[in-house]
Amino acid sequence: MQSIKETNFNFPGQTNFYKGKVRDVYTIENKILAMVVSDRISAFDVVLPRAIPYKGQVLNQIATKFLKATEDILPNWVLDTPDEMVTIGRICEPFKVEMVIRGYLAGHAWRTYSSGLRTLCGVSLPDGLKENDKLPEPIITPTTKAAVGHDEDISKEDILAKGIVSKSDYEQLEQHTKALYQRGTEIAAQRNLILVDTKYEFGKIGDTIYLIDEIHTPDSSRYFYAEGYDELQDKGLPQKQLSKEFVRKWLIENGFQGKDGQVVPEMTDEVVKSISERYIELFEQITGDKFIRNNTDNIMERIEKNVNLALQKLK
Repeated sequence: MQSIKETNFNFPGQTNFYKGKVRDVYTIENKILAMVVSDRISAFDVVLPRAIPYKGQVLNQIATKFLKATEDILPNWVLDTPDEMVTIGRICEPFKVEMVIRGYLAGHAWRTYSSGLRTLCGVSLPDGLKENDKLPEPIITPTTKAAVGHDEDISKEDILAKGIVSKSDYEQLEQHTKALYQRGTEIAAQRNLILVDTKYEFGKIGDTIYLIDEIHTPDSSRYFYAEGYDELQDKGLPQKQLSKEFVRKWLIENGFQGKDGQVVPEMTDEVVKSISERYIELFEQITGDKFIRNNTDNIMERIEKNVNLALQKLK
C-alpha cells in the first residue's frame, strides 16, 4: 500500500506552498487554495515518522461530507473536491485561534482537571467529575494556532484583551461553534455515537465569516459509542471511543508525549497497518458509508491530473 508523506507539485499558476502537519496547501494565482490531505499523522503536535495508508482519503472524505451538511449554518471555503485526497477552496484570512468545544471531560480537559486545576481557558469546572463525564453544558476552550510547535490554551478574555479577534467577530465565532457542535451531535446520535469534543477553524473574506479546514474528522474530534456509555461510566471503566486518542495512548504507553528529549517509538509495519484499519473503521462508523479503498498505485500522478483538470474548470 502506497501512502503520501510528502508532495512536491508544481501546478499551473502556483504562487505559494505551505506544508502543515498533515496538509500540503498550494496557492494558485493568489486566489484559491488546493489542499492535499497527506497520509502524515501527528500527535502531541509532532509529525510521526511514518505515513498511514488511506488516512488522507478518510479525513478528506469525512470533512467533505460534514462541510456539506453544515452549509446552512454558515458558508464554508470549499469550491471543489476533485480527488478523494484534495479539496480546492477560497482563500480566507484565518482567525488566529482554534475554537475547541467540549461536551464531556475527556482528553486534554481531563488531564488538566485530574492535575487538580478547575479552570480551563478561563472556564470554571465543578468538583467531583470523573473522566468522560458529560459536562453540565458544552464549554468553549480556544487555543492559539501555532505555526510551529504546540498550540496553547487561551481564554476568551485574553483573546479580546490581546486583540487577537475583535469582540463582535468572537461572539460570532462562539455562536457558529455552538451551532456546529449541536449539528454534529445530532448527526452523531443518528450513528449511535456521541460527539465528545471537536475543534473548528474560521476565516474571513471581507465581512463574511467562513468555516475552513476540516470538521468532525477523527483528527479534529473525539467520539464515544453511545451504546454502553452510561454503564461504563457507572463502573468507572474507559469509554470505547472513535478518535485519534488510541494513537496518543500508544505513544504515552511507549514513553512519548512530545516533550523535549523524548523519542517517538518505532512504528512497525504492524502498528502502521493497525492505525490504517482504525481510521477506516472510524470513517464507516462516523459517516455510515462503506469506505472504498482507492487504488494506491500512482497516487501522485492521479492527484496532479485531477487537480489540473479542476483548476482549468475554475478559471
